[in-house]
Amino acid sequence: MQEFQTFVSHLECSYTGKRYPADQLHGLSEAGKPLLVRYDLDALGKAVRKEDLRSRLNEFWRYREFLPVRRSENVVRLGEVMTPILPANKIQRELGCGEILIKDEGRLPTGSFKARGLALAVAMARELGVKRMAMPTNGNAGAALAAYCSRADIETFVFCPADTPKVNVEEIAFQGAKTFLANGLINDCGKIVGEGKEVMHWFDTSTLKEPYRIEGKKTMGLELAEQLGWEVPDVILYPTGGGTGLIGMWKAFNELEAIGWIGSKRPRMVAVQAEGCAPIVKAFEEGTRHAEPWQNAATIAAGIRVPAAVGDFLILDAVRESDGFAVAVSDEAINQAHRECALKEGILLCPEGAATLAALKQELKSGRIKSNERTMLFNCATGLKYPMQSEHYSIDLAKPIDYDFIRDC
Repeated sequence: MQEFQTFVSHLECSYTGKRYPADQLHGLSEAGKPLLVRYDLDALGKAVRKEDLRSRLNEFWRYREFLPVRRSENVVRLGEVMTPILPANKIQRELGCGEILIKDEGRLPTGSFKARGLALAVAMARELGVKRMAMPTNGNAGAALAAYCSRADIETFVFCPADTPKVNVEEIAFQGAKTFLANGLINDCGKIVGEGKEVMHWFDTSTLKEPYRIEGKKTMGLELAEQLGWEVPDVILYPTGGGTGLIGMWKAFNELEAIGWIGSKRPRMVAVQAEGCAPIVKAFEEGTRHAEPWQNAATIAAGIRVPAAVGDFLILDAVRESDGFAVAVSDEAINQAHRECALKEGILLCPEGAATLAALKQELKSGRIKSNERTMLFNCATGLKYPMQSEHYSIDLAKPIDYDFIRDC
């Protein structure tokens, strides 16, 4: 049995600060809030250097000292590559703004950034002896859970809103999860999972209801800092439903500063939501620390259709501490940005990723993002899983080819 060099000291309630022992199975804290993994950062900083990363594989397990897995045999690999950062030069020139970068998370296993969180959650479930896992999902998280659990021989139950994109539902079921559609939203599916724990003896892997998905998503912050030469962008625009990635990146930047790998500069964190489901935006604008559940949530960007987030206060804290903000964009603007990025940059965004481009354009006009700021947009999944607005034409091979028509299309 090979030991990883890890520096976990304890878990901590994100709301009260109460400590919980590591290496034990935990869900939410006694206060009903997310638990955060804490490390001995002094020891971590002495044990690993930036230069040590150069000889490691280009995968997020290269940051293993920053992660909680103790035994390498529990790591579940499906090819967790470092995702590329792509410049959007044409759009940048047209907008007359600072550098626009897109981190394309669609290159990860199962085609989305959900692979980061679920790779860690499943590895830790394996380490702690879990045999059955369950979650609610709008699509991509369920697909990642199904894939990693199949790899790890863990039984999986996934509950989706009935209008979850068909390709996501089929992917989840095909990769081995017992898959159910419910006539409600993701929070309704979450109730099924929560209420079924005693009867079904499954571990609730819902967003932020276990400690380790944050740690997986944290690798986005570690990775982008390394890719930018241990610098951070001026602004990060992040599609926000449950907000695990935004919270995780904020945690990563704090840990990197604590060990001396980056300075005190932080990106301004911008939580991007859709107008049809914007509880974080409403709470930000009203100055509250918690968000009220959003009624009748509806948007084409299914991944950010989350009416209530258990980590709402953590999202809002990160946004405010960074001097960022929360913003909502229309479905029409999402569609326009989706098409524009494909036509001008050759980058096929998912709707949630397109929402970040729509938000950038909107906030450059409002002045909340300055024209000289370097911005990073997160494309959270491959656009191949989603409908595309396109035109195509038919050719009848029984007739002469009309090249004038072809030229003028």
